Amino acid sequence: MDHKILLEIPERIDAGRIYLRCYKPGDEEWLYEMSQQNREHLARYEAENVVMNIKKKQDAVTVVRNLVDQWKARKAFFMGVFRKDTDEFVAQIYIGPVNWDLPEFEIGFFADRDHEGMGYVTEAAGAALRFIFRYLHAHRVRMECDDTNERSQRVAEQSGMIKEGHIRENKKNVDGTISGTLYFGLLRSEFGGIPGKVVTSGRRYYS
Repeated sequence: MDHKILLEIPERIDAGRIYLRCYKPGDEEWLYEMSQQNREHLARYEAENVVMNIKKKQDAVTVVRNLVDQWKARKAFFMGVFRKDTDEFVAQIYIGPVNWDLPEFEIGFFADRDHEGMGYVTEAAGAALRFIFRYLHAHRVRMECDDTNERSQRVAEQSGMIKEGHIRENKKNVDGTISGTLYFGLLRSEFGGIPGKVVTSGRRYYS
C-alpha cells in the first residue's frame, strides 16, 4: 500500500484564535454562500481556486465530494479556517503535494472578504506549516503569488518563508494589466522543527 495513505493525519488543527479543518459532507450550504460572496473578491488572485467552480448549489455538493476524496487519497488538503469563538469561516488553506519522495508541498490561502487584514491567514499559515512538517514529514514547502499581491507576500515573510525567485511580467490579467510571479520556499532545517508545545488528542492537533 502507498505509504502516504498510511499517514496518520489529523482532520482538525487548533491554533490561537482559530481552528482549521478539512471539508466534509454537510458543508455544502455554507460553502455555496461563501463562494458567492467572495467571487469578486477572489477574481484577481484566486481565479483558479476550487470555490470559483461553485456557481449553483449543486456545484457545492460536487466540490465537497471531490475535496473529501482528494483528502482521503492524499492528492490535496483543503482546509477551512474558522474562528473558535463563533465558528465563522475566515479563510481557506490549500496544501498540495509536489513530490512525495522528497517530500515537497505547496501552500496557498485566501481570506474571506469580511475577514481580510485581521491576521487570520498569517495565523492559519503558521499552523498549516506545522501540520506539513509534523504530519506530512515535509523536507520543503513552497509558495507562489502574484508580485502585486502584497498581502500574500507579507504572509509568506511573516511565516518565515524565503523569497527564492521573481519572474517579471509573465502573465496578463483579466483587467489587461501585466504582472509577475514571486516564489517563496521554506526548508525543514530553516523551520527549526516544531516550535511550542504540541499535544495530540484523537484526531486533533493542538499548538
